Amino acid sequence: MRTESSIKNLIFAFGGQIIGIIISLISRLVFVKILSYEYLGLSGLFSNILAMLSLMELGVGSAMAYSLYKPLEQDDKEKIKSLMNLYKIIYRVIGTLIFVVGVFITPFLNLFIENIPDIKDINLIYILFVANTAVSYFYSYKRTLIISAQKRYIATFYKYLFYFLLNVSQIVILLITKNYILFLVTQVILTLLENIMISKKTDVLYPYLKEKNVQKLDEDTKGEIKKNIIAMIGHKIGGVIVNSTDNIIISKFVGLAEVGIYSNYYLITNALNTIASQIFNSIVASVGNLVATEDKDKTYEVFKKVFFLNFWIYGFASICLIVLFNDFIALWLGEAYTFSMTIVLIIVINFYVTGMRKAVLTFRDAMGLYWPDRYKPLFESVINLVVSIILVKKIGVLGVFIGTFVSSITTCFWIEPYILYKHGLKKNVVNYAKKYALYTIITVVIATLLSIICSYFKAINIINFIIKMLICIILFNLIFIVIFFKTDEFKYYKNLFLKMLNRLINKIAKKEEKYEQ
Repeated sequence: MRTESSIKNLIFAFGGQIIGIIISLISRLVFVKILSYEYLGLSGLFSNILAMLSLMELGVGSAMAYSLYKPLEQDDKEKIKSLMNLYKIIYRVIGTLIFVVGVFITPFLNLFIENIPDIKDINLIYILFVANTAVSYFYSYKRTLIISAQKRYIATFYKYLFYFLLNVSQIVILLITKNYILFLVTQVILTLLENIMISKKTDVLYPYLKEKNVQKLDEDTKGEIKKNIIAMIGHKIGGVIVNSTDNIIISKFVGLAEVGIYSNYYLITNALNTIASQIFNSIVASVGNLVATEDKDKTYEVFKKVFFLNFWIYGFASICLIVLFNDFIALWLGEAYTFSMTIVLIIVINFYVTGMRKAVLTFRDAMGLYWPDRYKPLFESVINLVVSIILVKKIGVLGVFIGTFVSSITTCFWIEPYILYKHGLKKNVVNYAKKYALYTIITVVIATLLSIICSYFKAINIINFIIKMLICIILFNLIFIVIFFKTDEFKYYKNLFLKMLNRLINKIAKKEEKYEQ
């Protein structure tokens, strides 16, 4: 049941994300052709400012998901109603606070921009960004119930349906009116509509949520939720500062044009991260169920398989980015929108280091291990800010990304697995360190080999890009299979693939039999 739920979630996630990436690339191409560098930079900057305001969420979402696993498993409707009622109140307060504080910041926007561009209605543009973030919190608490019940595919369907509608609408608006204000108004409306639709779907799936007689939560549950939220405050602060201050620092110390260029690289790495996250998000509820019903040895065996998949995905994606990133940006938008290879390399290294944490974080979230490393994100964020600001003054944009790398390596890189192994899996973390080192060495060796081979195709054109892409896909996976085909982890995924293929063949055969009859 857990595997089937995860696979179903995964199929919807992949399908939606592929459509999402294609429409995003088209939308960004239209955006840069119609509007200027500065609009792109402004969009990235305001998104990061609003991400800072999302600190008010305080990690309620993660604590909420964890608190729902057990009552969903036990079909405890009364407790689910009580929890959802609490989260409804919290999320509405959060949405209101974000709007009020966001609007209050409006007169101080000049503090975040080195040279204010000649763009009309900057304050109104910013307020529309604030409104979009604020409305995303209304009704959205019901999305977490669907996800915790291992039905993420439903939330994924609505997410990408509205994402597609949004991008198509915005492309049409830009082509016809060239009006950025209308572009943003559309975003606010469709964000609200998406949340309303998910809310209605949740009410259909769980009709008892509409019942008025809601019991008060017991003190033990309140205490556990409070403890997890307090622990998550640090994680939320650290995550937002590390992931959302790059554009603010670049805007303040370098300029909006560089923010615009980086936003294109971020669009690609974020899309890849989102695809990978869909895999891990699709299994987190199943892992939560596993932790609640199985022993530590069984959980550890599953973790090793998930960590292997984590490496396969991010090792492959990182190598593809090193070889293809600048060529892709140049073919898509033009060479004027590319960074130097040195900057690209540190962006990819950060992508790899962050991505390789996915397996650990998936199990941490499923086990609710927020308390033991509650101070880690604070150290991470301080190191990131200090190093980034010092280096950006000396070496520009490159310094900002080096700051992110230094903060990751000195904190979450080793603290997160240590906490998981000590408090969750009850195993020796040295085993994890050995695996990580092996996986990384293999990635570096293959990346070096493929970079040398692909360096012979220097001209930037579609044919060379396709050749390089095929070299990356074929050689990486061929080398990967040769190295790992005897391992238990590889055998598990091979058998899983064959089982799914066999099931698909049987379904097709049965349909053909019915058709012949």
